[in-house]
Amino acid sequence: MNSDFLGIYISVDDLLITLGIMAIIMIVLFILLLVNMGKSNKLRKRYEAFMQGKNAESLEDTLATRIQQIDQLIVSEKKNREDIERISNTLLSTFQKVGMVKYDAFHEMGGKLSFSLALLDQKDDGFIINAMHSREGCYTYIKEILNGNSIIILADEEREALNIALGKKEKINEKI
Repeated sequence: MNSDFLGIYISVDDLLITLGIMAIIMIVLFILLLVNMGKSNKLRKRYEAFMQGKNAESLEDTLATRIQQIDQLIVSEKKNREDIERISNTLLSTFQKVGMVKYDAFHEMGGKLSFSLALLDQKDDGFIINAMHSREGCYTYIKEILNGNSIIILADEEREALNIALGKKEKINEKI
């Protein structure tokens, strides 16, 4: 059977198929509308939770404050890096390694009142102080250490103090 609608001849079967397709499209669009309404409600709830207790001005002030704090942190972090680098460079020339040996220089007084003290920096440069105590007085000597070695011959106690400072575990026999 044919129908004359606005001068267009359409069969009833074609009309039913077209209406069926349109119904399916409408159902799909209705489902998409429901999905979008659900997402919109979820987004609205999240927005309300975000804005709760605050107006747009206070939110803007909060964001501006946080951005200013971040800028301050960046400046502070840069200064901290420079300070750490300066401290690291300073530490290279400070005495970091220490070795000390106490001994009885003349075997007469007891109590091991004499000592050798080695002080070295990161590059194993520094000095050894040797203080020898006797009945007549105390005599102090200093010997320069460059790269872990001395140009002047070291006494056994001075060598032991240097080894301790260098982290060597060798012990030199004590005088009897």
